[in-house]
Amino acid sequence: MPSTRDIRRRIKSVKNTSQITKAMEKVAQAKMAKAQQSAISGRSYADLMNRVLGEVVTHAGDFDHPYMESQGSEKRALILVTTDKGLCGALNTNLLRKVSDEFVTPNTQIISAGRKGAQHATRAGWDLTAEFSFGDPPSISEARAITKVAVELFESGAVGHVDIAFTNFINTITQKPEVQTLLPITEIKGVSAGVEGEETSEDLPGGTTEFLFEPSPAVVLGELLPHYLNFQVLQILLENRASEHSARMVAMKNATDNANQLIKDLTLEYNKLRQAAITNELLEITTAQMALGN
Repeated sequence: MPSTRDIRRRIKSVKNTSQITKAMEKVAQAKMAKAQQSAISGRSYADLMNRVLGEVVTHAGDFDHPYMESQGSEKRALILVTTDKGLCGALNTNLLRKVSDEFVTPNTQIISAGRKGAQHATRAGWDLTAEFSFGDPPSISEARAITKVAVELFESGAVGHVDIAFTNFINTITQKPEVQTLLPITEIKGVSAGVEGEETSEDLPGGTTEFLFEPSPAVVLGELLPHYLNFQVLQILLENRASEHSARMVAMKNATDNANQLIKDLTLEYNKLRQAAITNELLEITTAQMALGN
């Protein structure tokens, strides 16, 4: 049985841990608010750009572009978007389990965006083609660098299909691992990611409004498609960052609550031991007095 000194040491240790997790919860909460705002800020731009692209596709006629044609290769590339740091609950674990069970095969090349994904790919023996990290918040230049590697693999015929796996930010409590097709582009659609309090984007058809394009719809579409891919990746990085900070805030809150509950349990156990020790001392004193009296 532990002594009262041991329990006091455990209580002190748990209190110190609780202070750390509480501080990390507050930091994650502040970062989550910024990450969520960044994701929301890009929504209106993404929606308008995708609607314009929908109109261009409608008026472009028989338009051919390398990004819209399957290369015929059976090999696939997967852009794996994870976090650089841990302490965010099962966020990375759920995503890695999903891609491992459903998408990763011997013919899959991994493009990692995030240190945790690269580490797992190395341990699991996956074909890790490239590794990237991205800031907080992510920038368009970082998204462009990731997209460039995927496009080069696709255009060279090394892979015939490119997917991107990330964690979709639904709300503060819920983050959903998802995999979307990046190449070939078969239809123009918004990033199917949800921010708390908003509906997820749906397919964006064209043809509802008449537009005049200069020089021509085909040329405009050819110029916009690379930007479309870059912004798709950027928006996904923003959504993944919001998921990361949200999951870390929830994980740290749970850790703080568990630490506080453990402190209560240890304090109760400590008080019981002290009460038992005091009772034993009183019994010893009473027994000694009775013995002297006799």
